[in-house]
Amino acid sequence: MCVRRVCAATSVAVAFIVCLGLGISGNALAGDDPDEPTVILFSGRDLWRNGVFAYGGFLTAPGGFEQDGLMLKMLLSGGAYRYTAQDLNTDVIGAEAVIQVLPGWRIKRGDIEAKFFFGLDIERHKLWPDDPGNRLRGTDIGARFAVELWYEPTPATMLAGDLSLSTIATNNSARIAYGWRVPEDVIGIGDFYVGPEAQYFASDGYRHWRLGAHVTGLKADGYEWSAAAGWASDSTSYASPYLRLGMSVRQ
Repeated sequence: MCVRRVCAATSVAVAFIVCLGLGISGNALAGDDPDEPTVILFSGRDLWRNGVFAYGGFLTAPGGFEQDGLMLKMLLSGGAYRYTAQDLNTDVIGAEAVIQVLPGWRIKRGDIEAKFFFGLDIERHKLWPDDPGNRLRGTDIGARFAVELWYEPTPATMLAGDLSLSTIATNNSARIAYGWRVPEDVIGIGDFYVGPEAQYFASDGYRHWRLGAHVTGLKADGYEWSAAAGWASDSTSYASPYLRLGMSVRQ
């Protein structure tokens, strides 16, 4: 197990350095549009009855975000959550910290854009009281695969989806959203999308579902905002509204 972890960490570290090197040389040699953004900074918050989370990071593309090619995504997140441990017959409070370093590739064909990532996933989960039955407890190093899709079937609609899978306690997530474009002249701050969304989160012994509505691509003062709200429930019989807020800026 230790050998596998070291190999995974070494491989992703090498990929990280290669991506940075290509980014520097690509910006120096391309010269087509030096003002084209090559970095997206992002952050967000997510909360419901049994969890409060915050995340932030960056996505960089040496050739710009309008071209096919290499990308690098780094994500830092943390939060607190609660669940009912059946073995202990009591509620458990957990705190988590996550680091993901994900080299990737962007492909765009017509109205379809896809981003694929594969890299390092480091997670630390502290539990009160300690729950030996939770495979997320303690510190783990693993690999994560992720894909993000964006499709505009018509000039007035969008379809987005994402999928993320980790080797750590087989934790995974998925989301799908549909949206209708709201023209700029409706509220005077640029086009954006509104529509329904569905989400799913899982790990060994736990399931979480969400159904709600989202706002995506709302631009104001150089920033792009997103938000979602709806109803969440999980396999431990907890249920409540949820709220998610996100912000990004290109540089």
